[in-house]
Amino acid sequence: GEVAGVVSLLSLSGAGVGEALAAVQGLGDCAVGGRVWWVTRGAVSVGRSDASVDPVAAAVWGLGRVVALEDPRRWGGLVDLPEAVDTRTVRRLCGVLASGVEDQVAVRSSGVFVRRLVRAADDVVRRGFRLSGTVLVTGGTGALGSRVAEWAVQSGAGHVVLTSRQGERAPGAVELAERLRAAGARVTVAACDVADRAALAALLDDLTPQGDPARAVVHAAGAPHSTPLPDITPDELPHVLRAKVDGAAHLDELLPDGLDAFVVFSSIAGVWGSAGQAGYAAANAYLDGLVARRRARGHAGTAVAWGPWAGAGMAHGEQQEQLARRGLPAMAPDLAVTALQGALDRDDTAVVVADVTWDRFAASFTAMRPSPLLDEIPEARPEPAGAVNEATDGGQTGRRLAGMTPAEQDGYLLDLVRAQAAAVLGHATPDAVPADRAFQQQGFDSLTAVELRNRLTAETGLTLPTTLVFDHPTPLALAAHLRAELTGTPVGPQARERVATVDDDPIVIVGMACRLPGGVDTTDQLWDLLATGRDGISDFPLDRGWDSFLDGRLSDTSFPRQGGFVYDAGAFDAEFFGISPREALAMDPQQRLLLEVSWEAVESAGVDPSRLKGERVGVFAGASFQGYASTAMGRDQEVGGHLLTGNATSVLSGRVAYSFGFEGPAVTVDTACSSSLVALHLAAQSLR
Repeated sequence: GEVAGVVSLLSLSGAGVGEALAAVQGLGDCAVGGRVWWVTRGAVSVGRSDASVDPVAAAVWGLGRVVALEDPRRWGGLVDLPEAVDTRTVRRLCGVLASGVEDQVAVRSSGVFVRRLVRAADDVVRRGFRLSGTVLVTGGTGALGSRVAEWAVQSGAGHVVLTSRQGERAPGAVELAERLRAAGARVTVAACDVADRAALAALLDDLTPQGDPARAVVHAAGAPHSTPLPDITPDELPHVLRAKVDGAAHLDELLPDGLDAFVVFSSIAGVWGSAGQAGYAAANAYLDGLVARRRARGHAGTAVAWGPWAGAGMAHGEQQEQLARRGLPAMAPDLAVTALQGALDRDDTAVVVADVTWDRFAASFTAMRPSPLLDEIPEARPEPAGAVNEATDGGQTGRRLAGMTPAEQDGYLLDLVRAQAAAVLGHATPDAVPADRAFQQQGFDSLTAVELRNRLTAETGLTLPTTLVFDHPTPLALAAHLRAELTGTPVGPQARERVATVDDDPIVIVGMACRLPGGVDTTDQLWDLLATGRDGISDFPLDRGWDSFLDGRLSDTSFPRQGGFVYDAGAFDAEFFGISPREALAMDPQQRLLLEVSWEAVESAGVDPSRLKGERVGVFAGASFQGYASTAMGRDQEVGGHLLTGNATSVLSGRVAYSFGFEGPAVTVDTACSSSLVALHLAAQSLR
């Protein structure tokens, strides 16, 4: 029969984020119905009577908060159990699963506890926290770390140790060190990956003999990452977790007890989730759990979950604008540093520091799914807008369409798509969303694409993929797809013609072809390589006469074994282009490949290349170094005087024009890395 729900107990046997992610993805791939609940042990603490928090289980909760945003219709919630489970605990667990009202719950022998965000108290005793001695700042040369380093010196640190992977080679590191020294501090800038335990241990060992052991640490290292849940690969997750999770774990293990401060920079993504950032949210939730465990053991620890910083941090440009539209404007760095000092003055364990426009944020946060997390924030007013619950009737859209003509259906669904897109982007009216302009050109990214998908799922009752916006790239195309799904009418040629992206620029690209490493011979193969995240690096080709068995016994020597290669580069049909075998042998493979892809590019535009003979068609080629001539040297009898024209960069464009019979301009551009861009610009200028 139909699955009513799924309760996963994997975490009770030690499964972490990787296993939880695989399970969620697998259930989605199999289209398993019913809501998914994830049961953990030790992910949260409800008071002093609780055992120490398990940061690995806490990370699973961070992942779950993102699932709730990306797949709200299928997500049930998170339930944490005590160390000892009795029949009363099981009954309470069943009650939580049956009610479905709360989605973040801790079941204990003393009762059932729910998760709420509350304002930090202003009436607590402040201790006037000051730093002294040596302060270690990981990620210390980055945007956040540099501001923290300046604050540390102002707060009394006599010696600041700044770590980053690049050390003094990091942009701005030297200037930062000079500013800190001018403020009276000793400064050490170290190239140290804190996720590398041995490297971190060596750095800390170097401080001890100098009489400068670290008395405080601020862990600000981290790497942002955005990928929708279904697209995250097993290889991606460790990379996202590495800097924050491994680095924090090593610091916790290697630094001595009795620190003045152990501060970790977490994120709001770990507190309430962030669509498209499952791994990042899990990593930050791990940090929160680690600090809770340190506090339970009597050690210093403060986790600061930051919102976006203005001009710095993990969010930039358009992303900051989108966050602001959702009620999360960027904070001024000076205000953020003041809040950090306040958290240490209050001796907080975990604190969220963000500039939140609560009514706007609550509307966005609860748009797809009601959440009681914000119930204790008076300004939030968390009335769900279009929430996916029993009151939502997605089938109503289909019934409305039943009484309309096809043209009316198109108009209704287009209005629906534009209205929801405007709501996601924060526009006042749907008129701000052009029907024929690509979503990506209007500011959509993986996060906002998921939000639009969720809204349309709620409105239509359809099960829509997270790639919806990318599969149907304009409002017109998406509306046509929705009509096909809701009415069972396939998108016909006329509809497909309507959904083509229209641009104001009269010059458009109508044909493409390529040859790239990784076995990419077509644009479809290129998209597949990118979409699947495969690597284009491969072993040396066997048909180039290279010695692949290099002597590895030479000291201080290393040899590459792989690279990015275009295979079958020698498989050139010279006769097809009217070129003799001797001349073809003298031609740089780049000339041969250019002839092939030029023919394919014209064909992909639906044009027979032979019909363009004698027409004013221009050829603009971007090219740089050619090294084939040195290989062909000494083979004069075989190449028969064709070596010069076969290897001159300037001949590239002329070769195509001559072979195809084009009579427009033929220009080869060499501006190094920008050659192709300049060639494209010149081609557009020529058309104008």
